[in-house]
Amino acid sequence: MPADETLITRVLAGAGYLCGLSGKLHLSASYPDIAPVAEPRIDDGYNIFHWSHHPPHIRPDFQANQYTLWLRQQGHSYQTRPHPGSDHVLEGMPAELHHTTWCVEMAKDFITGQAPESAPWLFSLNIFDPHNAFDPPAEYLAPYLDRLDEIPLPNYVEGELEPKPAFQQMDHDSTTPKPYGIRYDGLSDREHRLLRASYWAMCDLIDVHIGELLDTLEATGQADNTLVIFMSDHGEMLGDHGIYLKGPYFYDSAIRVPLIVSWPGRLPEGARVAELVELDDIAPTILDAAGVSHPPGLQAESLWPLLTGATEVHRKDIYCEYYNAKPWHKDPTAQLTCVRTARHKLVAVHGRDEGEFYDLEADPGETHNRWRDPAYRNVKLEMYERLTDRIAWTVDPLPLRQADW
Repeated sequence: MPADETLITRVLAGAGYLCGLSGKLHLSASYPDIAPVAEPRIDDGYNIFHWSHHPPHIRPDFQANQYTLWLRQQGHSYQTRPHPGSDHVLEGMPAELHHTTWCVEMAKDFITGQAPESAPWLFSLNIFDPHNAFDPPAEYLAPYLDRLDEIPLPNYVEGELEPKPAFQQMDHDSTTPKPYGIRYDGLSDREHRLLRASYWAMCDLIDVHIGELLDTLEATGQADNTLVIFMSDHGEMLGDHGIYLKGPYFYDSAIRVPLIVSWPGRLPEGARVAELVELDDIAPTILDAAGVSHPPGLQAESLWPLLTGATEVHRKDIYCEYYNAKPWHKDPTAQLTCVRTARHKLVAVHGRDEGEFYDLEADPGETHNRWRDPAYRNVKLEMYERLTDRIAWTVDPLPLRQADW
């Protein structure tokens, strides 16, 4: 992360906000062989910084993981054990010692320490789960074990990957080390269902603790003056299209994530909005809600007019990019971009004669790649124009122009 980059928390800190964090930040590499102390920080605006990228770390002497330190203070160490009969599902720490619990406890302590009349604040609650490794507390997984047969199998049609980009077949046949690689064809129906159950169990634990967090806002008299945004940075394939985890693909399983916004008395309750939005829209939304000016160079589009009913229209399309993020996709190199409208999705694999095109109205499961279908030639060209426009506007607008030429 460049040292002169401006984070929204830095902007808010400059406006008098107290900013805190628990869990991930992940703006820089956070592994011990790259960052021997912790994820490198810039002037990010956080006064309270309970950092823990993920529960275990590669090197046992890595001291920066505050979750690890919290466990030690209570006489425990992080440990998991294989779930009986499973190669990929683990039984994680009990709920009271789980990483999710620690993250939320840090947030509750922060909120309790504030008062309605104190300085305004922002807290980033960055829970690692739901995420691989699949290691929920055993007591949260248990309710699913008696009804595994009710859990649907992944959305996958045998042979559907043949006309799709090669990276998907590579990950379908993954041989990367556990838990970072899961070979789809090596799993039984029970294991597919068990993996999904473990993911749901992780979500259940988060659900319980977010309820406690909202109760803390109520108990401290701050609920009516707090904007709550619940979202995720990415989804999980969970075997859909024959792939687990995430990678150079833009199926809705990976890019369509929860986004719930609440502010009692200030925003409509119970409304569902079908507009297309992007996660970078959250930054200007928070600034608008706080009445803080946008810094130069902010490119996203605020959701505030949409949330408050000032407009019913937001974006005509959303843009995604994947630039060579996995070490096992270096040959060939994975450089992909994607644009999605309400009906169509186009994925371009740059430097290779490959891509994807889906008619989401006719094929909501994204099973049939229409990349080479002549019937979609014209609409594919229109989507390519959208994609090139979006790529062009990702160019950094800073520094600001000082003249007209």
